Amino acid sequence: MIAVVDYGIGNLRSVEKALQQVGAQTVIAGDGQTILDAEGLVLPGVGAFGDGMKELRCHGLDRLIRMAVMQGKPLLGICLGMQLLFESSEELGFCEGLALLAGRVVRFPDTGLKIPQTGWNRIWFVQQHPLLDGLPEGCYVYFNHSYCCQPASQEVVLAQAEYGIRYPAVVGYGRVFGVQFHPEKSQEIGLRILRNFVEMTT
Repeated sequence: MIAVVDYGIGNLRSVEKALQQVGAQTVIAGDGQTILDAEGLVLPGVGAFGDGMKELRCHGLDRLIRMAVMQGKPLLGICLGMQLLFESSEELGFCEGLALLAGRVVRFPDTGLKIPQTGWNRIWFVQQHPLLDGLPEGCYVYFNHSYCCQPASQEVVLAQAEYGIRYPAVVGYGRVFGVQFHPEKSQEIGLRILRNFVEMTT
């Protein structure tokens, strides 16, 4: 059972539908027992970092997510959900994150490209990992974001993309993973990543 964390921000149904498409049993979860009973967690999200953390804290979900990770449950953050895994963000002022991964979230620098980055872009592998099994190098996935992650260590970067700068597109450390793009909108490539994640929970 994969729990899609419901904190009032994110396209829960499309993420749940994509997970079901790759064979996962799913539940939309906003309470502690459901989250702690699940084999794996998916943290979706769209919008501002501060709003996301406020909602997580208001419902006590930040503590529950940390507890689930401590119990060894795999966690996949999607888009804003990936950014929330880090220690802090500069979006709309300083805001602390879940601190499951060391580093911070910063706005794309002004390179003349349109911000936010919205649309298809390629990802390039930095290291081999089961989350990326079966994906071709340079495959296209769908992004929609104005901020990007700056990990404290490049060891957590599994794949990167380029949009004026190179930045992490996929991260992972232990059982904590994040994708900056939307796998539920990335057709077969996105479904393969979700399938790989589901297989890692069994």
